[in-house]
Amino acid sequence: MASVNRVILIGNLTRDPEVRYTPKGTAVSDIAMAVNRVRTRDDGNRIEEVTFVDVTLWGRQAEVAGQYLAKGRSVYIEGRLQLDTWDDKATGQKRSRLRVVGENMQFLGGGQGGGGNQGGGGTPPKQSDPPQQQSSSAPQQQPPAQGGAPASGNFDDEDDIPF
Repeated sequence: MASVNRVILIGNLTRDPEVRYTPKGTAVSDIAMAVNRVRTRDDGNRIEEVTFVDVTLWGRQAEVAGQYLAKGRSVYIEGRLQLDTWDDKATGQKRSRLRVVGENMQFLGGGQGGGGNQGGGGTPPKQSDPPQQQSSSAPQQQPPAQGGAPASGNFDDEDDIPF
């Protein structure tokens, strides 16, 4: 019989990612997410339910999460469910925990640092890109003259060609 084990989550981190390395050098990161659901009860009142989910990332995704994610940041996770079972050393009881093993991750709604509403687009910034600064003394480009050509008539750069 066929089966599917696929999870898609969008939520906010509840703490900063923890990155560690296995003895063979593979990065592993544990992140915790809060996923919200708003629903309306039978009496018409809206209530918000929060589900807390533990996610484990491996390899390069774990390193990227540790470098760019922080508490409060929105993130998209796609992965699979995994059930961990163990014997509790203190009580001797069998314990279990269901978690998500992340296979795909995208940053949402945030730039550098935390917060959920700061823009962003799913890929971390390149380390070699210098920060862009706006200068108030930048030369203003003159509007095009009749016919769409720049008023200066200067076509030194290919981008200035009017067609």
